[in-house]
Amino acid sequence: MANKVLVLCKNNGQRLQVEAGSTLADIYQQCGIQMDYGPISARVNNKVEGMHFRVYNPKEVEFLDIRSSSGLRAYTRTLFFVLCKAVHDIYTDKDVNVDISIPVSNGYYVDLQLPPEEGSTTPRPVLLEDVGRIRRRMQEIIDQAIPIHRHQTTTEEAIAMFASEGATSKVKLLKSQGQLFTTYYDIDGYNDYYYGSLLTNTSQLYLFGLEKYFDGLLLRIPSQDHPSELGEMTHQDKMFGIFKEHHSWQDIIGLRTIGDLNEAVGKGYASQLIQVSEALQEKKISRIADEIAGRKGVRMVLIAGPSSSGKTTTCKRLSVQLMINGMKPVPISLDDYFVDRDKTPRDAQGDYDYEHLHALNLPLLNEQMNKLLKGEEVELPCYDFATGKSGLSGRKLQLKTNEVLVVEGIHALNPELTADVPQDQLFRVYASALTTVLLDNHNYIPTTDNRLLRRIIRDHKYRKVTARDTIRRWPSVRRGENRWIFPFQEQADAMFNTAMLFELAVIREQAIPLLEQVPENCPEHAEAYRLLKFLHYIKPIPENQIPPTSLLREFLGGSSFKY
Repeated sequence: MANKVLVLCKNNGQRLQVEAGSTLADIYQQCGIQMDYGPISARVNNKVEGMHFRVYNPKEVEFLDIRSSSGLRAYTRTLFFVLCKAVHDIYTDKDVNVDISIPVSNGYYVDLQLPPEEGSTTPRPVLLEDVGRIRRRMQEIIDQAIPIHRHQTTTEEAIAMFASEGATSKVKLLKSQGQLFTTYYDIDGYNDYYYGSLLTNTSQLYLFGLEKYFDGLLLRIPSQDHPSELGEMTHQDKMFGIFKEHHSWQDIIGLRTIGDLNEAVGKGYASQLIQVSEALQEKKISRIADEIAGRKGVRMVLIAGPSSSGKTTTCKRLSVQLMINGMKPVPISLDDYFVDRDKTPRDAQGDYDYEHLHALNLPLLNEQMNKLLKGEEVELPCYDFATGKSGLSGRKLQLKTNEVLVVEGIHALNPELTADVPQDQLFRVYASALTTVLLDNHNYIPTTDNRLLRRIIRDHKYRKVTARDTIRRWPSVRRGENRWIFPFQEQADAMFNTAMLFELAVIREQAIPLLEQVPENCPEHAEAYRLLKFLHYIKPIPENQIPPTSLLREFLGGSSFKY
């Protein structure tokens, strides 16, 4: 048995003796399990690995399908790879550039820069014929069932290979890492680099969509909840506009990828990068305040956004800008309108669902907001989280002529929240951390990772919650966002991206020690390990370089605002 290795399959509890060096794909065949939408990847000793991974020591293995977050990411990366291969096959000119960057409309926006037409110096627009050609070529690659090979080589050799192929963003990223060896993949001789696992064969991509979207493409992926269907296309024009605005900011600074960021930090430009990024963000807040002041009759500003989006600091900085415009902001907390705990809706597990819209006393909220807008006096409620009881606060309020209510909370954009309030007196703001910096041109950074890292730091610092517990609760938080926040984001009058272009270089210093404390023997270790692996791509920027008014101070501490 010297050449045998013990594997415990968590999917069915089976204990197997497999040949040393067997791949996860080999082991899956021996386990005797069937997965309709997998296996895509596997959790090996609580670290997610691709099906190429070879086993030489005893392992606990749990195979994952597309319904898991890890599986969906691996499927999506492979789809990116096939798209890039198809573009390479059709447009052999090395000036063709593919940026896969924006998650929108249940897919990913692809910025495709095609060679200029004769006599022009600007990239030609993407036409419907281009989309059709790329889609057909992608399907051909999938139908040919081409193996996806995984290679390891010295980083020096990888840099030389990608440089010869014109992949400058990958060269810049790899040069900034200082690693001896690098892993890359190929499909029929086309090479690419991905920081997470891929599928083992193109034929495993059973479903995708490709549409023309604005001036580029929309790559559509299967729904995580209903894998046999593509995610539903939704109109997200305002959200798309915010991403494009942030890309214009990146062009101002000259920073598009983590390789660019690392290079700037290495050359001592971190302070300048922070100053320009903070100024751009403050200018955006100022413009929103100007728009509110310029709209006659606005008496209530509603600010909504998902967890760890920086709503609170957005509210405070916007309030300052409203004061500059001659308006006096009056803060209202939706938390004070919670119903008594025994009246709170429950979730599928029977636990109190505090993120449910009807955890709030909507009739009382609408009654008091209407009275305030009519100039009447009200006594605001307060909620005692210790006893779970709602009562009166003793705080009486009556709006003066130049005062405006500022209401912040996850439900602030939900039409039902203020259904009985005159709509022409409302101004809605949506705030979220929408990461636009790419790892390289073909590796996007999930916006949810940015918010999760913020929340891990905040929960530890202010709520004494471990990174493990924050990671464990995150799927529930995301489900609540999908139900109560994201469906209403396009109803905002203004959108504000709270993500900073330099942010990940700063928060990594507080996040890494917390992630390293997540034990290997728990399921949450897989997510902690993934985040750690990603953060190590980024060169650090000392926290003391960011100003006390920075939105990041809401999470890192040291803010000049009172929370």
